[in-house]
Amino acid sequence: MTEEVESSDVYLIDSSIYIFQAHFSPFVECFDRDGGELSALFGFTQFLLQFLRRVKPNYVATAHDESLFCGFRHQLSPDYKSNRELPDENLGMQLKGCSEVCSIMGLPTFSSRVYEADDIIGTLANSVRNNNSSVQVQILSKDKDLAQLLKSEKDCLWDYNQNSRRYRRDIFEEFGVHPEQFPDYLALIGDSVDCISGVPGVGPVKAKALLQQFNSIEEIYQSIGLVSSLEIRGASGLANKLQEYQDLAYLSKQLATIVCEVSDSEELFGSVALDGLKPEAPDKEKFLEFLNLYNFSAPDKIRLESLAASLTTR
Repeated sequence: MTEEVESSDVYLIDSSIYIFQAHFSPFVECFDRDGGELSALFGFTQFLLQFLRRVKPNYVATAHDESLFCGFRHQLSPDYKSNRELPDENLGMQLKGCSEVCSIMGLPTFSSRVYEADDIIGTLANSVRNNNSSVQVQILSKDKDLAQLLKSEKDCLWDYNQNSRRYRRDIFEEFGVHPEQFPDYLALIGDSVDCISGVPGVGPVKAKALLQQFNSIEEIYQSIGLVSSLEIRGASGLANKLQEYQDLAYLSKQLATIVCEVSDSEELFGSVALDGLKPEAPDKEKFLEFLNLYNFSAPDKIRLESLAASLTTR
């Protein structure tokens, strides 16, 4: 039995994107009263308050990354995201604050030491869709990897800071593959951002041509004998290369595929129904304590208090 909802919009926030945008942005500069860096925490809190004021979501969740070097993908491939560094003490403190402010604002907030924020978002999206056919999932992120979660024509990737929305049709126009083929696309071309190897020598043009002929890398390998006869430049050599790096292609797809069903009882996000994504009213008293705890300077504190003032509090 499906649930009836007033609004079919569910907003799933990829928190890390907005935290690190603020952290590295030359336009966000914030220090505490003692000169300590607070740009990531200030920028993310400002984004969150602006979003809540603008959208007033009926259903929302934030997903946070805590699985760097300890998640299941790292167990599959030690090279996965090996170009990243663990946060130093200051940034770690700010990351903790970003999670805290989400809870203070009344938002359902999830993290995991095993799964990435992408998997949390994928599982939440899958869960609410299963029980609510009219749901429109809006994923707040600019990460192209999340394109694979766009299941209906209503779903979108919303780069909030640029106010840019990408739908299924936009993904196809940009990459030449359907959103559900994105793990296969990355399995072929790789992804240097996440240290996913892909198949050496296969770039976007050849990957696009292959996936327009075959639906997935599984279909490619089931019909590998046909690849050499395709109208692709260097098709004969391509077939040999695909065979040589078959194991790497399958591993790359496994790393690039977002988990959309998590049944582990220890992972709270794995069993969240739509009602579990209803936000509560922000706690004004705790928000003031939060601003004092992190020692925001007077101007930055006033700025954040002003943004929060229009929100309905408890």
